[in-house]
Amino acid sequence: MTDPTRLLEDVPSDAEISNAAETRPIEDVAADLGLEPDEIERVGPNKAKITHRAIQLRSSDDRDGRLVLVTAMTPTRAGEGKTLTTVGIGQGLGELGEDGLVAVRQPSLGPIFGIKGGATGGGYAQIVPMDDINVHFTGDIHAITVAHNLVAAMVDNHIHQGHDPSIDVGDVVWPRAMDMNDRALRNVVVGLGGSVHGVPRESNFVITAASELMAVVCMAADIPDLKRRVGRVIVAYDRDDQPVTVDDLGVTGAVAAVLRDAVRPNLVQTLAGTPAFVHGGPFANIAHGTNSVVADQVGLSLADYVITEAGFGADLGAEKFFDIVSRNDLEPDAVVLVATVRALKHHGSNGDHEGGEDLEALQAGFDNLDHHVEVLRQVGFDPVVAINRFPDDIDAELEAVRAHCQDLGVRAAVSDVYRRGGEGGIELARAVRDAADEGAPDFEPLYDLETPLEEKIETVATNVYGADGVEFTSSARTDLERLERLGFGDLPVCLSKVPSSLSDEPGKLGVPTDWTLTVRELYPSAGPGFVVALTGDVMTMPGLPSEPAARQLDVDDDGNITGL
Repeated sequence: MTDPTRLLEDVPSDAEISNAAETRPIEDVAADLGLEPDEIERVGPNKAKITHRAIQLRSSDDRDGRLVLVTAMTPTRAGEGKTLTTVGIGQGLGELGEDGLVAVRQPSLGPIFGIKGGATGGGYAQIVPMDDINVHFTGDIHAITVAHNLVAAMVDNHIHQGHDPSIDVGDVVWPRAMDMNDRALRNVVVGLGGSVHGVPRESNFVITAASELMAVVCMAADIPDLKRRVGRVIVAYDRDDQPVTVDDLGVTGAVAAVLRDAVRPNLVQTLAGTPAFVHGGPFANIAHGTNSVVADQVGLSLADYVITEAGFGADLGAEKFFDIVSRNDLEPDAVVLVATVRALKHHGSNGDHEGGEDLEALQAGFDNLDHHVEVLRQVGFDPVVAINRFPDDIDAELEAVRAHCQDLGVRAAVSDVYRRGGEGGIELARAVRDAADEGAPDFEPLYDLETPLEEKIETVATNVYGADGVEFTSSARTDLERLERLGFGDLPVCLSKVPSSLSDEPGKLGVPTDWTLTVRELYPSAGPGFVVALTGDVMTMPGLPSEPAARQLDVDDDGNITGL
């Protein structure tokens, strides 16, 4: 049996590893991708923005690369290591002599200060510079926050000035945004009335990752497409129940100007020098939960393999990739399903596992893994199962997971990239490469866009979540009628659901049966181009835990950030 104490002692902290890393000049990383010096704009020694010229040129190139999507079984609260695995596959491909590119989302400050404490991988499978990426990076999230709040200010000014179209003050749907977890701002009253204080009305804040503009940035192909998507964003409804858009406010150009650089992918590198795009950060429930379309499209013209990830489990992130993102000429060639012994025991014991060897709980948790495998098979993929090794994992249990995957008829590999970097991901990278080279000729989204919205939702609920059916509240029925009347019936659906369960109740672990999904509200996310269906109790403004990760963060006398 492997001694977990020794494994823990083998690996310094993520911050120590990152601070000790010797990064390559970003120009050299860009050159590995075939990018010319004038196709990047340097942001310090180890970060760069891809230029608009490069986006226009490379997006129109023949895209010969293979796209690999990384997803997971139903995760525990701490996550099962999708970003770690994504980075490790990229580094592992490098060990095999292959040209790979990692493409992931930028971390949001709210979760970093809340629970995560960092989101650039970990151990020896990290993207660097991790402190910059986790904190300010190149200012993209700040720009999206400013652009979002510019629209909010314009809405209230439009109401205050009495401009046409006349907005129904009780039907303003555009909130304000900030990149922080602050539960006190979930519901607020803005305006104190009178001639100078604005019209009083109820409103709310969302975290920037939940802003519709974040999803717009991640779906836009170029500046003209960005302006089209920004312009059609719905901010309110008038007294005739007609949408009022950003175009109606006359501020589309100003918003696009603020977002001009935010739509350009950011180039950095992994600890092994593998090129990495870190761009965008939409939520994986009220949005599509993956990095930008333009980063993937450019990446596929530059690298043989692009490794990207989708948020949460396959029921949320991967489903949205298949049904929303892939319709932008981004069909995956292979899918990796991350599984951990910890998560399997969690689901197999109904959340009661307390550690130590427990093959019974492990085997009981296989149902959840099997469910996700079947979800992926529905759209044409036999996934590669990445068994992400944690320091306290027991060899016999890891091998039991591998054997179970063999019984399922899917490739599986134990991944030890946290402790060993790319070397610990060679077996996984080889399996991923083979699967990507074979491709998925039978891939199809779960539904046609012409299918009515109600049927689309029922398809996802029954085929992906395992629900017996869907119940729409009376207000959700009203929303459906409005959406169809306004012409949004041919959009894909984006179901907002708790990530910790296949059902809409977070405490139901494993594979829940005999349940019905309840849809309580629907609304158009017209900019990115999908309809959001709210289920369960999903927060767009998270709160901080009792012991926020922010308590561990500090900066030393030399300016190095610690505690990430």
